Amino acid sequence: MNSNFKIVSNKSALLGYQIATIDAITLREFYEELAEQLEFPDYFGFNLDSLDECLNDLSWIKNKKIAIYISDSANFLATERNPEKLETLLDQLDATCEDWHWVDEDDEIPQKELIIAFSESERIKSLLADLGIDFD
Repeated sequence: MNSNFKIVSNKSALLGYQIATIDAITLREFYEELAEQLEFPDYFGFNLDSLDECLNDLSWIKNKKIAIYISDSANFLATERNPEKLETLLDQLDATCEDWHWVDEDDEIPQKELIIAFSESERIKSLLADLGIDFD
């Protein structure tokens, strides 16, 4: 079974995907960079609920394969004071990727494949393993 999360040596491993490259060290930066890279609608509210809504739509993106690439996973959200925010975000991203597996061609929203890719780092591997999130 393919995992929703990938560890890659560089983003060239994501050939065929529309790639949103994120280099955020705070949650706010993550929201801002992702909103810009994926051209979120104006109503995006820079919070988890709004992120969930936008990532479960993506109807404005023509490409069927989308990757969110965290280019510096060793420092991804490293300055967040509350570590639970990163854990919650990762859980939500995993669930959102999984939701896309259940969209079929009869649904209103066109089917997409969404994956989260991380640059290689021991920090992200350890964090994902601790949270019980599978990765390739």
